[in-house]
This record gives sequence, C-alpha cells and structure tokens, in this order.
Amino acid sequence: MSSVHPAIDQTRLPTHVAVIMDGNGRWAKQRGGMRIFGHQSAITAVRDTVEAAAELGIGYLTLYAFSTENWGRPKHEVMALMQLLVHTIRQETPTLLKNSVRLQAIGDTSQLPAACQRELAEAMELTAAGNRMTLVLALSYSGRWDLAQAARQLAQEVSEGKLQPQEVTEEAVASRLATAGIPDPELLIRTSGEQRISNFLLWQLAYTELYITDLLWPDFRRQHFYEAILAYQRRERRFGKTSEQLTVS
Repeated sequence: MSSVHPAIDQTRLPTHVAVIMDGNGRWAKQRGGMRIFGHQSAITAVRDTVEAAAELGIGYLTLYAFSTENWGRPKHEVMALMQLLVHTIRQETPTLLKNSVRLQAIGDTSQLPAACQRELAEAMELTAAGNRMTLVLALSYSGRWDLAQAARQLAQEVSEGKLQPQEVTEEAVASRLATAGIPDPELLIRTSGEQRISNFLLWQLAYTELYITDLLWPDFRRQHFYEAILAYQRRERRFGKTSEQLTVS
C-alpha cells in the first residue's frame, strides 16, 4: 500500500464518504466491449478506493453498487452483475478481514439471488469484528425505497399505539432508515460527470458536499480519491449559517 497524500489534513477528514460508481458501460463501449466488461474492470477502482479510504482513516465508505432501478436493465446484464458480485465478495473477503474492514449492506437485499444473499451474509458475519473502517454496499437500494420502508415502520408503530404522531420527528425517521447508526455522508463522489444523485441516500445527503469528476469509474484510482478529499477540505461547511457565525468561538 502506498503512503497517504502529504497535502491531506488528517484532522479534517470526513467521517463518511459515499460514492456513486458511474460510467462502467460507457467505459466498455469506448473500448468496443460489452457492458459487463466495464463492470469487471471496475473491481480495481473499488479495491483502490477502499484501500485509500482505510489508509486515510475514513470511518465509513458507502458504495452504490446496484440500485433498485438497475433491475430494469437487460436480464443478461443483471445476471452477469449478480455473478460478478458473488465472485467479488468471495474474493475480497480475506482482504477485508486482513485489514479489519467491516462489511455491511443496505437495500432490499431480499431481492438478490439466493447465492448473493448467502455470500453477503457470510462476508458480513466474518468481518463483523472489523474496527478500522465500515464498508457499506448499497445493493438493490434507492433513496425512495428507503424512505418508504421507514414510513411503513413508523405508520405501523403509530397504528399499534407504540408511537404518537407527534413523536414522528426527524430523529425517528433517521432511526428507521437502512443507514440507522451510520453517520450521514459528508462527501459524495460521483464519477462520469453526471450531475445528479440518482435516487441515492436522499435523506442522508441533505448537507453532503458533492464532488463530481468526469472520470469513468473503471479509471478511478486512489489519487483521484485523494483529490476528492482535498477538494472537500477546501470547502466551508456552513449548515445554513453564515461564514461569520462559524468564526465566532
């Protein structure tokens, strides 16, 4: 593993970084290959990003691996993606264990093929004691699905008398989301130049800094992750306040 970028301020790191890994299909098309070739080639980008984040001391890294909407893609591509997911989880679990990285998943994972569910459950159980970083895979996930399932939980609790309507606060909603217990991302990285959040962590991204790069995901490497961190550190996070208010001790 290479040394951490010297210009990065270790005292001002985001606790949680989320990544929309976009551009695999375009990357493959530019090279005359099928879309799955792009997905296969993206594994190096994932590995580099996870290693860079862990080395820096990032507490949480969330990767948008498969959205609810992705189920609408051609069946052969979806099946190839699922097979790749199983293979990658199996292949990378020993490295996660070695580096004390805990694996978690968010999303409607019951929709995944049985083999994927088994590999995922096993990897999460094996890495549960990891305390260096938590790697969160968003699988069969969408922000609207997340909000809807949280709303259903709250509605059920109100109907059963376990919760009063006035107790449905922001904190109550957050605690029913798939990310309950995970801090909101301070930085979102999106590759491929697309300027949208694509139904990802809609509630959680309320005050997240956005970093968009034209790089296609298979070309993303640790130096690009460092560049995103440096860009984040140059920004002023005001949370609705003025710059002057932030300078008042």
